[in-house]
Amino acid sequence: MQQFFATTPKALESILAAELAELGAQDIRETVAGVSFSGSLEIAYRVCLWSRIANRVLLVLDTFNVSSQDELYQGIYKMNWFEHMKPESSFAVSFHAKNSSVIKNTHFGALKVKDAIVDQMRKKFQKRPSINIKNPDLRIHVYLQNETAQLSLDLSGDSLHRRGYRDINIKAPIKENLAAAMLVRSHWSEIAKQGGTLLDPMCGSGTLLLEGALMAADYAPGLLTRQFGFLRWKQHDPISWQKLLVEAEQRKEAGINKLPTIVGFDQNRHTMNAALQHIANAGLQQHIHIERRDLKNAKPAESWQPGLVICNPPYGERLGEQEEVAELYQQFGHVLKNHFVNWQATMIISNPELGFRLGVRSKKPITLYNGAIECKLLRMDIQEPNFFVPKAKTQQQRLHEINASSEVMEEKTGAEMFANRLRKNLKKLTKWARREQIQCYRIYDADLPEYAVAVDIYHGDKIWVNVQEYEAPKSIDQVKANQRLAGVMAEIPKLLNINKDQVFLKIRRKQKNTDQYDKQADSRRFHIVEEGACKFLVNFEDYLDTGLFVDHRPIRFMIQQQSKSKRFLNLFAYTGTATVHAAVGGAKLTTTVDMSKTYLEWAKQNLALNKIQGEHEIIRADCMEWLAQEANKNQPRQYDLIFLDPPTFSNSKRMDNNFDVQTDHVKLILDSVELLAPGGILYFSTNFRRFKLDKPALSDLTVEDISEETIPEDFKRNQKIHYCWRIQE
Repeated sequence: MQQFFATTPKALESILAAELAELGAQDIRETVAGVSFSGSLEIAYRVCLWSRIANRVLLVLDTFNVSSQDELYQGIYKMNWFEHMKPESSFAVSFHAKNSSVIKNTHFGALKVKDAIVDQMRKKFQKRPSINIKNPDLRIHVYLQNETAQLSLDLSGDSLHRRGYRDINIKAPIKENLAAAMLVRSHWSEIAKQGGTLLDPMCGSGTLLLEGALMAADYAPGLLTRQFGFLRWKQHDPISWQKLLVEAEQRKEAGINKLPTIVGFDQNRHTMNAALQHIANAGLQQHIHIERRDLKNAKPAESWQPGLVICNPPYGERLGEQEEVAELYQQFGHVLKNHFVNWQATMIISNPELGFRLGVRSKKPITLYNGAIECKLLRMDIQEPNFFVPKAKTQQQRLHEINASSEVMEEKTGAEMFANRLRKNLKKLTKWARREQIQCYRIYDADLPEYAVAVDIYHGDKIWVNVQEYEAPKSIDQVKANQRLAGVMAEIPKLLNINKDQVFLKIRRKQKNTDQYDKQADSRRFHIVEEGACKFLVNFEDYLDTGLFVDHRPIRFMIQQQSKSKRFLNLFAYTGTATVHAAVGGAKLTTTVDMSKTYLEWAKQNLALNKIQGEHEIIRADCMEWLAQEANKNQPRQYDLIFLDPPTFSNSKRMDNNFDVQTDHVKLILDSVELLAPGGILYFSTNFRRFKLDKPALSDLTVEDISEETIPEDFKRNQKIHYCWRIQE
């Protein structure tokens, strides 16, 4: 009997535990984001092949104490690595730490592990294994919690949620194992055995349909994957593995011809084509039907047996989208009640309040996580006793029946809803902010679809509030939008017990070029706020932004903590807030580069406000041009820490060429890396929501996505506020 650990997304642990029991695992114990179990190597192979919920299957090699960096090295070194790989093999290391006072930098921990393995193999064989991050012969996993390290081999290789049918260039809104969990919670297997139909009326790239077909066909999800982590492991048992493959193929052949009706609708031709390709990749093109059809026209054919309607509808996370999404949910409820009586329905949503728009009572919601977004799984019996008229619809009907003065009263009621939500957020966030000693933070982020505003609070000599209204879609009546905004502006001062002149309003429309940097007024009134032992000047009237990007607080704290005795470079520096954090953290020199004279003057004032003296250089230049010039020098400048946070787009007259972060980020990053000292770190961040990092062009670098850990608590509802990567040579 050997010890194993299967990882899974948060909230799927109990589903995975039940699955492991069915696969023959023993000593099953759930923990956060994973389940430990014991069994033979064949059982672990079976889990790799058949698990629909796990991400990875780890074989535990050893557990040892780590109270120093040397103890980590020695704990890895004592393992006989020749039992697991050849001297000429390749390997990769994954290192994670939690509550460790010894090793906080995961990259440093991974290097220690790598050094121990390489040193041992070199000493024994005068030959060293190589590092291959993309396709290694062996993946090694170390998890350090407090002072206890667990050393494991990753038997799965790539994450098991990647079945092999999806085009890697198409980003789906839901991972395969979350889709499988939705189907498990909806009892799809039992429905399928009774001949029930599976329909996704907003199928996108087809993930829910494919996972449903694999389940109903008794089709092992690992059959499409041929690069498991154990295949090049020295202790691999090919006979056991081959036996499992033969069994899985036989079960697939027996089950695939018994599939019930499985259908997907979507109105987007591009995603439909992606779904068709994915279905073909899985060999299920004869068993899953895809049709281009708008949601409002979704209804079953007469020949279909009642079954399960399942979907992952849009969440409406972006400001300005919520009204349209709310209407979509209401339309979906209408379709269910008119065409799918006696069916089951399941959907995953991030805003439970949108569920009421359906007009169908659900069973007790189940909490799941789509990435970092907390969601609720709604499960409904589409039966008339469960139908109700959504309150929003009743209010709309009343509007047509009463006069304009009543409409004002309804808006007042809506503003009270906004105030109740703001009160609830304040109760939670005020405690958090006080505990973390944070003075500037977001207290509302379009939580209610009708009130598409962001509200930030700043504690200085007074309480200041910055309200940003996102421009309503053209389909929304402007009078109605103005009334709602008036309600917001009236409720905030009352709730916070402040004067109206302490609340400022900005309308954040889609900007042209660099309009976001243009002056809105000329008050020249600045206020002092504090953040992490730093003081900053903010301005609520003259510019669209205040001078302090609240969502970047965690990365600024990171920079402060890592800057002691370091050389720091701040590119596209804005008002120099990151520079101040680096200087307060003990940086021995800083360089701040930006093209705006106004913002560089602001940065100088921020430095002076914090009484920072020493070698702190301010450079006014086009960052792209300045970087290229420095990178091409025979002896370029050297920095230990670089922060690169470019705008999404710029065509400033002071620039020779237009700047676009998607097009230009590779050159920016590569030129920045030329200025990194050995062991240095580059933090690259962008607020462009549709941004995609060009990983192949950066394959020679170590790139780690740290977006999740840089999203602060007050932005948890808006996980796409920015993306961030840690980059090293």
